[in-house]
Amino acid sequence: MQESKTVAKAEVAQQLGELQKAAKFDTDAAETQEWLSSLDYVLKSKGPDRVRFLIDQLRDRAAAEGVPLSADTATPYVNTIPLKDQPAYPGNRELERRIKSIVRWNAMAMVVRANKRGGGVGGHISTFASSATLYEVAFNHFFNGRGEDGYSGDSVYFQGHASPGMYSRAFLEGRLDEAKLENFRRELEPEGGLCSYPHPWLMPSFWEYPTVSMGLGPIMAIYQARFNEYLRDRGLKDTSGQKVWAFLGDGECDEPETLGAIGLAAREKLDNLVFVINCNLQRLDGPVRGNGKVIQELESIFNGAGWNVIKVIWGGEWDELLAKDTTGLLAKRMNEVVDGQYQKYTGMPGSYIREHFFGKYPELLELVKHLSDEKLEKIRRGGHDPEKVYAAYKRATELNNGKPTVILAKTVKGYGLGEAGEGRNVAHNQKKMNEEELLEFRTRFGIPISDEKVGEAPFYKPPETSQEIKYLRQQRESLGGYLPSRPTEHPTMEVPSLDDFRKTIAKLENKEISTTFAVVQTLVAMCRDKRIGKNVVPIVPDESRTFGMEGMFRQFGIYAHAGQLYEPVDSDLVTYYKEAQDGQILEEGITEAGSMASFNAAGTAYSCHGINMIPFYIYYSMFGFQRIGDLIWAAADMRAKGFLIGGTAGRTTLNGEGLQHQDGHSLLNAIAFPTVRAYDPAFAYEVVVIIQEGLQRMYADGEQCIYYITAENDPYNHPEMPEGCEEGIIKGMYKFRSKDVDNAKARVQLFGSGAILNSALAAQELLAEKYGIASDVWSVTSYTQLRRDAQSCARWNMLHPTETPRKSYLETILDGVEGPFISASDYVCALGEQLTPWIPGDYCVLGTDGMGRSETREALRRHFEVDAESITIATLSRLANADVLSADDVAAAIKELDYDPEKADPYYA
Repeated sequence: MQESKTVAKAEVAQQLGELQKAAKFDTDAAETQEWLSSLDYVLKSKGPDRVRFLIDQLRDRAAAEGVPLSADTATPYVNTIPLKDQPAYPGNRELERRIKSIVRWNAMAMVVRANKRGGGVGGHISTFASSATLYEVAFNHFFNGRGEDGYSGDSVYFQGHASPGMYSRAFLEGRLDEAKLENFRRELEPEGGLCSYPHPWLMPSFWEYPTVSMGLGPIMAIYQARFNEYLRDRGLKDTSGQKVWAFLGDGECDEPETLGAIGLAAREKLDNLVFVINCNLQRLDGPVRGNGKVIQELESIFNGAGWNVIKVIWGGEWDELLAKDTTGLLAKRMNEVVDGQYQKYTGMPGSYIREHFFGKYPELLELVKHLSDEKLEKIRRGGHDPEKVYAAYKRATELNNGKPTVILAKTVKGYGLGEAGEGRNVAHNQKKMNEEELLEFRTRFGIPISDEKVGEAPFYKPPETSQEIKYLRQQRESLGGYLPSRPTEHPTMEVPSLDDFRKTIAKLENKEISTTFAVVQTLVAMCRDKRIGKNVVPIVPDESRTFGMEGMFRQFGIYAHAGQLYEPVDSDLVTYYKEAQDGQILEEGITEAGSMASFNAAGTAYSCHGINMIPFYIYYSMFGFQRIGDLIWAAADMRAKGFLIGGTAGRTTLNGEGLQHQDGHSLLNAIAFPTVRAYDPAFAYEVVVIIQEGLQRMYADGEQCIYYITAENDPYNHPEMPEGCEEGIIKGMYKFRSKDVDNAKARVQLFGSGAILNSALAAQELLAEKYGIASDVWSVTSYTQLRRDAQSCARWNMLHPTETPRKSYLETILDGVEGPFISASDYVCALGEQLTPWIPGDYCVLGTDGMGRSETREALRRHFEVDAESITIATLSRLANADVLSADDVAAAIKELDYDPEKADPYYA
């Protein structure tokens, strides 16, 4: 027995970070006691800072002498805030308990009723059941609403699966009616309904941030907190009173995006950020860490990253037991039990807990002999104790020590659901409860519903004059109003007109440049503009020099919260790497996900902060829609506005880099994003016209959309802007050049976009000079915009058969035009094939299907069959199909153009 006490003390001491090494026996107990007594004296007389200093000195000395020390960054498996430091709870505990119980009931009833109606629409009860206390304490005492100006509140990233709890509370607040709750996950009902998870696109006056795609909420919260500091450091808005809260699950921490940016939060000293991790120890299929301890694991990770860590593990009932335990055995036992076993305890009677948890050590059995089995069964975990949760939140919001804070709150999945789901592996998506379970739930939480009615799972709302409703509203009013909420009227701003950009267009005419260069020059002009310059947010993930943006470093500065604490190695250059606290450029480093999270924060500043910020995110196009498409989808959901620039675009235009870098499908991916307007411009003036249109649409007219523009690094001559081409550029297509031929054998239409427009123009010359064929070359800036317009007209015509048919822009400009039509782009064929139903004649699409590779542009375009010769042969082949030419004519042309008819099919090569 004495041995178990000694081992327990040693293990607890080791976890506390003291110098002694845990051994089976303490070889000099008296010496150990002297050290501990000295520590106690310093702590009482000079405080914890002095203790930390001395321990740091001892660690440094030991390291200097070559003494290996434990690298364990976890503390004992107990609450971070001891009882003696726990503040008094300021609220009316009884009223808050009643409110929380009603919110619980309605959240559960919403899901149960939805599933009773049939259709299997699903729903989640258990996540909110485990986190109700975490949310209610925050709603009643910490979440700041938007305030009088509508833009001064906290940003809260709610855990997606907990949405029924947020709806239930809004129902009590009077913001949602019973019909909405009745139609949970039935959004198309006549009375309207509620979406499954936080979706601002579907509920624009309610939700702010989509979070249910695991890992996106945490990373977006980090970059939102950093963007708040960006606004303050640049003098655009005082955000010092605004916190960013992110609620997430312990299982969600396995997603790379969840923890991938926590180092940035510490590095940027984001003490405006609070993570609340609901550690219910369970994911969908089983324990998060059945054979380990996820709270200890997360504590080590966040401690190592430089965060404040607050653990809320045990409820108040444990305080007495911990105080009475002088041996350290209770803390030892708490630490040695793995999460899978803790999950087992949740569903077992008190007798099992007594035997299997306390029974390992006789001293612990003695410690709880005065507690009945029923008491042991009901002893709470910390995340269900409002006083413990309040203490954690209060410390988190008052630390202000230059560190972000994470709260690790231990809870029970499905808390309160009884045998229906409490602590069970199935609890994640628990959605059905029988009448007996509903009765138990009703009784446990004191909901005034009769036995006869309880099986219907009716909604319950106290009268408007009740103490519960008055208290709930009073607390929210004192904190600045209800949330989540989102304004539906947004500020607009004056933007430069196309005439204001004429100088930029003129400067780029008749120059050997790339479209990337044109994009950057337009961006520089925007940053210098007196109306919008300060609102532009250039974002780039460590590729500024690749895109030719280094000239912007000195002009506008790279944002760094701490300024520049070093002399850059290139300080003697005009384009040196200049960091500044008021810098404008967000140079994010090698993180497309982080860069996109910054885009989302800047792109929603109009709704979050009441300021129109203009994010301009330029990146390797291959690493956009393919790599972080989920974050772009979230941007669309949250109604973000801004410009995405796919730099170094095109399967054959980015030569040298090879398969993993050459993008031939981002424009195809972009089709799936309804708010994204995707363009592939060929010339500088097209770039400028599209960007100006985007500014007008998004920031002057207030449209909530995203402009995606591919930008290429192929330098070629950029012509003057043809008169009257603006409409065609924006709508997706215009005639760029015609080539007439005396006694022409035929006339064809050549479509080109991006750098491949030059292939179409070269093919036009070949067709005229060698084969006597006239042609028109069309610059197709957006196949997707053309298709959307044509499809919209076709749909309207189908549904209005007796009315005059509408005609799309594409059908209008091609009316009466002779074919065949040959399309070529640096993207997969499916991009151009979108237009097939509306092309008035034979239509052939050439594209870059297949795997990329390193080579010259000329070789790549021949390989993928989008060079001038390939377009020419495709055109001649279609004319032969139409009996305008003979097969022999095509064969002769293949030979004359030195084209290998046996070359490998690029799709499979």
